[in-house]
Amino acid sequence: MNDTRTPPASATLTERYVQAVTRSIPESQRGDVAAELRGLIADQLDARIESGEPADTAERAVLTALGDPDKLAAGMIDRPLHLIGPRYYLDWWRLLKLLLWIVPPIAAFGIALGQTLAGAPLGAVIGSTIGGTLTVVVHLAFWTALVFFIIERSEGAGTKADGVTSPWTLDDLPEIHATRARFADMVVSLVFLALAAAVLVWDQLVGLVYVDERWMSFLDPGLWPWWMGGLLLVLAIEAAFQVVLYISRRWTAGLAVANTVLNLVVVVPAIWLLSQDALLNQDFWLTVVPAPDAEKVYGILSVLTGFGIGAIALWDTIDGFLKARRAR
Repeated sequence: MNDTRTPPASATLTERYVQAVTRSIPESQRGDVAAELRGLIADQLDARIESGEPADTAERAVLTALGDPDKLAAGMIDRPLHLIGPRYYLDWWRLLKLLLWIVPPIAAFGIALGQTLAGAPLGAVIGSTIGGTLTVVVHLAFWTALVFFIIERSEGAGTKADGVTSPWTLDDLPEIHATRARFADMVVSLVFLALAAAVLVWDQLVGLVYVDERWMSFLDPGLWPWWMGGLLLVLAIEAAFQVVLYISRRWTAGLAVANTVLNLVVVVPAIWLLSQDALLNQDFWLTVVPAPDAEKVYGILSVLTGFGIGAIALWDTIDGFLKARRAR
């Protein structure tokens, strides 16, 4: 049975180093490599301590001597590190992965939002978003590779150029991610869901904004009772999901899939209602915004709301699968 306990905040450098090495190793080999590496570190550490070196100093010296965890991992499983040459491969790969996590999603969001606000049909929005995002990915890969190619070719066969990359140190070790579902997280989630349900009911039965001497709802009053009842049911299921997650102690692939389904159950109807002008209360915006611009503001707000709902759901889905992968 795997130990899923959350490591303490002050996890030892050795444990952080072992995790940094094994994270890029196939799961079938991970346990053997971790055991071998812990034994190697323990042997070297014992030798230094027996010679009179303080334990913390000895640990830092042993790990520093072992070097960059990714390079050590590649050597332990005979995996080549090549881009144009092995010297900058890891630096290029780390930078590219970081850029791919940040730039393409932002580009896709911006392209889709711009096309939608411009009144493009759905097919054109999807096509432009996919094509633009792929173009961004290709450019990221090409230009980062070209930059590192120029850097490598602009220096001699000696060490890395000063100021381009820095040598690996223990300060570069990643922190160990907590994989255990915490009680505090469950409580916060349940409180948030309860407040959200209360606000939704209050909005439909009373109204959230006081305008022209009357309370007006932010969401379309026509959502009550069936659409709103369905949403309240989804919130109740989400609350049960948070309890199951805490009982399970960690994210799993099954929980990540269930989380995705819950997100889809909310996003798909919400987008459809927005497309039918049936989610937001149009009368509210026609009342608070001057007449010439009211419909335009309402249209822009509907688009922004749709993209906001989709972006939040997408991030929550991705985050669930990432947590499940880390806890595996």
